[in-house]
Amino acid sequence: MANETNNNFTAALSNFVNTGGTLVQQSFELVSAVIKSVVQIIEPLGKSALDLVGNTACTIGQVVQNVTSALVPKK
Repeated sequence: MANETNNNFTAALSNFVNTGGTLVQQSFELVSAVIKSVVQIIEPLGKSALDLVGNTACTIGQVVQNVTSALVPKK
């Protein structure tokens, strides 16, 4: 009878530890999936922002060049 109690306790403890391990593993997988999703969302936004900054700088350069060429007397 004592052996049967030990077996039940061991099985219950094993199930408890397995369940805890599964919960921890699934939690890590969930966090990993969330991080991947966030990166997939931010990546195109970052690229678009960098493209916008580059295009703005180029446009400002062209405007300055046009204003300068309009102000400088031609020979």
